[in-house]
Amino acid sequence: MRAVQIRTLDGPSAVEVVDVPEPTPGPDDVLVDVHMAGVTFPEVLQSRGEYQVKPELPFVPGSEVAGVVRTAPDGGRFRAGDRVIAFPGLGGFAEAVVANPVMTFPLPDGVGFDKAAALPMNYLTMHFGLARRGRLQPGESVLVHGAAGGIGTAAIQLAKAMGAGRVLGVTSTQEKADVARKAGADDVVLAEGFKDAVKELTGGKGVDVVVDPVGGDRFTDSLRCLNREGRLLVIGFTEGSIPTVKVNRLLLNNVSVVGVGWGAFFLADLGYLQEQWAAVRPMLESGQLDPVIGATFPLEQASAALLEIDERRALGKVLLQVR
Repeated sequence: MRAVQIRTLDGPSAVEVVDVPEPTPGPDDVLVDVHMAGVTFPEVLQSRGEYQVKPELPFVPGSEVAGVVRTAPDGGRFRAGDRVIAFPGLGGFAEAVVANPVMTFPLPDGVGFDKAAALPMNYLTMHFGLARRGRLQPGESVLVHGAAGGIGTAAIQLAKAMGAGRVLGVTSTQEKADVARKAGADDVVLAEGFKDAVKELTGGKGVDVVVDPVGGDRFTDSLRCLNREGRLLVIGFTEGSIPTVKVNRLLLNNVSVVGVGWGAFFLADLGYLQEQWAAVRPMLESGQLDPVIGATFPLEQASAALLEIDERRALGKVLLQVR
């Protein structure tokens, strides 16, 4: 079968599409014929050996897919022919992938493979971040950095679906601001000078929750954007540098910096993923969640797809079309 392989740690431009043997499912596994695969920032990091998960070379990346079940365990939740979303962790950039049934979800009627492949990493990460770690309450306000990317658009839509009173986006360009508005942001400000703009929009109070997948220099100003007892959710560091915080700043307005390590959490309790899906699925079926799809690349152009994210050009979710 065709698959993308990371064979060296020389970055996105070095990934290759090769022929590899099809995976062999174990007795408890689901084998999925992949139609679409989601492309995420961790795969960019893996191409350089910079992600915490470091498989032995060569390996097939790809953590989230949508497709059709080819084989499944007898008496299980899935049967051949079922349309599903799966979170295999690795191996998704290929024509077929093996997945754990606990990390596989039935695809609702009317949801295409493209929208489905955009869901697992971004939407379940942000559901964990907003619901469990951020304790978002109805009526609270949310500020989302990187608001035009896959995580950002997911955060906007989930915050709105969970009853946030106002969702503000931060983007680097006006073009990206349009994407954030399409995702449902009530207001969007540019990254340059965002602190003052947020203070003005909130009447000086600031916001209750900040979603930060960017990191870097804007971190301190994000703290200054928080309302009393506000929470800053640390999602990642796409800007490249990991910020530091002077903890005395946390005392000034009784604010919190909260780590959002979705993978570390669910790996200790795989059943949590099904709890999340039970919460997220009604939002998807009602149309409250409608993933914003940016660029879609054929499998053979996986390198270009990774570069789209690496060079911060992504507008919405980046996908690989396999079939």
